Amino acid sequence: MPTHPPAAEIARSLAENVEAVCRRYLSNGYRSGRYWCVGDVHNTQGASLYVRLTGPTSGKGARGKWQDAATGEHGDLLDLIRLQRGGGWREALEEARAMLRLPLPPEPERSRPLPEARDTTESALRLLRHGRRLVGTPAAAYLRSRGLEHALGLPALRFHPRCLYRASRKHPGSDTWHPALLAAVTDLSGAVTAVGRTWLAADGRGKAELPKPRRVLGNLFGHGVRFAGTASDLLVAGEGVETVLSIHRLMPGVPHVAALSAGHLGALILPPGLRHLYIARDADAAGERGARTLRHRAEAAGIGVTDLDPREDDFNRDLCRLGPRDLALHLAPQLDPNDAVAHLRFEEAVAA
Repeated sequence: MPTHPPAAEIARSLAENVEAVCRRYLSNGYRSGRYWCVGDVHNTQGASLYVRLTGPTSGKGARGKWQDAATGEHGDLLDLIRLQRGGGWREALEEARAMLRLPLPPEPERSRPLPEARDTTESALRLLRHGRRLVGTPAAAYLRSRGLEHALGLPALRFHPRCLYRASRKHPGSDTWHPALLAAVTDLSGAVTAVGRTWLAADGRGKAELPKPRRVLGNLFGHGVRFAGTASDLLVAGEGVETVLSIHRLMPGVPHVAALSAGHLGALILPPGLRHLYIARDADAAGERGARTLRHRAEAAGIGVTDLDPREDDFNRDLCRLGPRDLALHLAPQLDPNDAVAHLRFEEAVAA
């Protein structure tokens, strides 16, 4: 009777051919640096699921490991095949064995090899160390244009006068340098894990004209850009920095966190002792999915949850078009009455 290699050995064999596996099972995705990005395990278009293409074949930082920021799912390539095919482990093992016996699709020729696996958190820290205060910079002009002048002194935000923008296969072209707003991503202990970069026009009146003017360097999964408050049992969570800062302007006593994408909103690690979570949703399908995932996780942990819905697309658009007074009027009935009385700075919004 023939013997078959155990599941761990098959998983390692899949990892040794990780890009070929991705091209077969996640054909709607694309390679971005050290990762293969796609919408989910079912091969839908998007970028919330990412598969590591470099590193050892097992252990910490192994190639073939994947995470879905929208759902919190993670695993190795054998897990991915099982979930995609919708069967059990026996079916997944048979599929993987068959795949490894078949001729693998050739990898495309590259002008440069895949970069070596490395800890990009150190790169994020180094970038932040080169940042400077916002006052008097294009980043300050950008924030003022979005109604967020109150954020100029917040420690999570910095300015980089000449931040590198790298071209990619999905967005080809030449590497360029632009001014950028930097946002420090931290874990619950306050340690920096990543940095969000928003490349700006030279005068700060809008973003730079780039295919993707927002990117994150480092480890974002589960973490976010945090704006402190005095309350210890409340939290406002949202996607973008501008969205979260728009509510922070009116509720500065409440801690806020920006997850930097809808997918990562669903994966946020919530602090202990949280009584009530307010989710500042963006009014689109991705925002609703991310908010729904976070809501389910928070409610399962016994945390009260309230969705905050913008009047238009997002809360920063509301702030810019409605002004702080009408945004406060829009927010007030969505908040717990006690929280509204204690934390919504309505009088200052009227005065503004």
